[in-house]
Amino acid sequence: MYVCNCNGIRERDVRAAIAAGASRPAQIFKACDSAAQCARCVCDMRKMLDEEREALRYAAE
Repeated sequence: MYVCNCNGIRERDVRAAIAAGASRPAQIFKACDSAAQCARCVCDMRKMLDEEREALRYAAE
């Protein structure tokens, strides 16, 4: 599934960037060698970042 249609960034690309240490949408764009265009995808990226933080929080318990 595409997260960013403007740059062709897929969900797997976002998850890979997060796994590599990205903690903000700007870092995800950088990891994907792109930049925000219309920024509609930023909310989805933030949601994915929050999900990852929650998963790590539960794993730490």
